[in-house]
Amino acid sequence: MRHVDSFEIQAPTPPSHNGVPRSAWARARRRASRWHRPYTAVLLLLDYGAAALASLIAISAFDQAVSGFQDADEAWFKTVAYVLLPLGWLIMLWANGAYDRRYLGLGTDEFKRVVRASVTVMASVSFLAFATKTDLSRLTVATALVGATILILVARYFARFVLHQVRKRAGHAGHRMLLIGTLPETLEVYTAVTRSPSAGLVPVAIHITDGYAAVRGIETPVPVHSGRDVLTLVREVGADTIAVCGSASAEPGELRRLAWQLEGTGVDLVVAPQLTDIAGPRVHIRPIEGLPLLHVEEPTLSGIGWLAKNLLDRIAAGVGLLLLTPVFVGIAIAIKLSDRGPVFFRQPRVGHEGRTFRVWKFRTMYVDAEDRLASLVDQNESDGMLFKIKEDPRVFPVGRFLRASSLDELPQLINVLKGEMSLVGPRPLPADDGDFLGDVRRRLLVRPGITGLWQVSGRSDLSWDEAVRLDLYYVDNWSLAYDLSILWRTVGVVLARKGAY
Repeated sequence: MRHVDSFEIQAPTPPSHNGVPRSAWARARRRASRWHRPYTAVLLLLDYGAAALASLIAISAFDQAVSGFQDADEAWFKTVAYVLLPLGWLIMLWANGAYDRRYLGLGTDEFKRVVRASVTVMASVSFLAFATKTDLSRLTVATALVGATILILVARYFARFVLHQVRKRAGHAGHRMLLIGTLPETLEVYTAVTRSPSAGLVPVAIHITDGYAAVRGIETPVPVHSGRDVLTLVREVGADTIAVCGSASAEPGELRRLAWQLEGTGVDLVVAPQLTDIAGPRVHIRPIEGLPLLHVEEPTLSGIGWLAKNLLDRIAAGVGLLLLTPVFVGIAIAIKLSDRGPVFFRQPRVGHEGRTFRVWKFRTMYVDAEDRLASLVDQNESDGMLFKIKEDPRVFPVGRFLRASSLDELPQLINVLKGEMSLVGPRPLPADDGDFLGDVRRRLLVRPGITGLWQVSGRSDLSWDEAVRLDLYYVDNWSLAYDLSILWRTVGVVLARKGAY
């Protein structure tokens, strides 16, 4: 920069990228490959091994598949089973995007693509067998193909588990993000992406668009920059992903030009809209006259899926009560031996659409617990509507075990059978705390659950605001598959006894 006649003249800047396509060979090496390429190599080996193992299991189980072959035919058959078929699996998995780094490590898209690839493999094998009139044991082929699908899914599940552990404990194998937007918007996105370390999204810097004045007196978790060249800043902080937050792209053409600048740099560009806590199935991009509009569908709180949820609740509750009868008897005896009084504890709770019901639980406190509550109010460790103390003196020893193992919640199957609760849903809150105000009322759109998103995300260790956020997220994004996922995660949380007291 130089001064001429008291006017500031900037040195000429190089022309910005105009979006003209360049050769793919000129693209820079992707920063994400530091973790993605070795992880993909591991997946390739696991998938190949799973497909070959499925063939081995099928052939071993049905020896007649190769018993009638001559030596040459048998060698060719085994070459197909152990070499060509597994290679075909890898090709189909690759063609269906099962190795695309955007879908690895998070969400269900990776597993959906594996299933899609398995359908393609099955159709291809069936067509080839029909076209070549190959005499094969249908049972052997079916066992090999279905077995390969299951083994590949299991192998990828454990590979993802290891990846998540690496991200949680070592902080590696993640995406380094530069957040761009106003300070409130970027901080909101920062909070959202750092809630789950296993997601591998690590914000390393913020580039604000509203000037440094917005940062005065505010502590920020990462360094804040303003008025910088984005590409230069990306190189300085070592980011591989740029997240445009909220209204940072309000100026027409700004986001498009940023995308042009990033071509060939190996840096990903993502847009974080202001619609937080809205799951993918409810969000659809529908272009109208070249303008991509983001449509948000209403939550699905009725229909066939909702009916299936209710039927599943009633059937599972009835079967569970029958199978758990001996457990109920044993717990009842233990409670009676620990403290004289009723076996069950019943308390009014607020349910679906504000209706009050009495929840069933095994009693875990001494009979005079309510009388001693007033003297313990100042020791409350919860910041919300529930009273929680980690070392509550009103809980007797057996009750402490029941709480830690969540066995005290089992009688709520009675509430589920009666239609007052569900297996999965927001936790039921006491009815003596007055009317629910503000966003908390939205929880009443669904039945409360024995387990829920808050229970598999920290339980009593969560703050009240975080628990409410998780409950509202469940209400807004409910699905039958999501319920099954929460039930599966509940098993691990109960075994680990995390956040239960």
